[in-house]
Amino acid sequence: MTAPIIPGAEPMSHVGSGDAGVLVLHGFTGNPGSMRGLAEAFAGAGFHVEMPLLAGHGTAVDDMIPTTWADWTADVERAYQALTARASRIVVAGLSMGGSLTLWTASQHPEVRGIVCVNPAAFPFDDTMVGAIQGMIDAGTEVMDGIGSDIADPDVTELAYPGTPLRPLMSFQRDGLGPLAKTYSSTEVPLLLFTSTQDHVVPPQQSADLFSMYKGPKEHVMLERSYHVATQDFDKQQIFDKSVAFAQRITS
Repeated sequence: MTAPIIPGAEPMSHVGSGDAGVLVLHGFTGNPGSMRGLAEAFAGAGFHVEMPLLAGHGTAVDDMIPTTWADWTADVERAYQALTARASRIVVAGLSMGGSLTLWTASQHPEVRGIVCVNPAAFPFDDTMVGAIQGMIDAGTEVMDGIGSDIADPDVTELAYPGTPLRPLMSFQRDGLGPLAKTYSSTEVPLLLFTSTQDHVVPPQQSADLFSMYKGPKEHVMLERSYHVATQDFDKQQIFDKSVAFAQRITS
């Protein structure tokens, strides 16, 4: 039995006024709370919105330990299909692993009109890091220190887990980012990419490499005042405004 949902971590489903919708995706060990402001900005602009709570997230870290990349992509696909039931022009937006899942959705659904990625994890750890994590698992460690709430604004805290479950992290790297990184040079869905110049979770170089490899139309916006969870940080309004304008343009 899973733990109750953390207050503020609830998923969101919004019925809009037109034929355009946005799928909004949160990050690894995070929850919809980190993306709620962006989801509400899309909803306020008239878009249909689906923002799922990914398996194992938003409750207790123990609930996440048995989950894998396949569970999260299944959640994303269900939410995508729910959105297509009421909108034919779809945009996908995600933060961190949510950005990875956004890139995955674009690779699976070339009919998507556009994607928005905020500090996405785009490439797997190197072999040394993977070996170190596997060594920790082999030694009996299931959870290491958390990676959440990397935010410059001292008045804001992300509702992320205090720990990072290692088996799901390995699945994210091996099952998710490894195969996903091979798709960028052939994905043609328009991309709006936001990158924080200071990010203590995903190196900004990952965004630079993604942008250079990406085949489709692309725009890169640098965020000078925010850390990793930029959707809750000093540059959040810039992200909201540019993302809504992008979505309006490509679905018009």
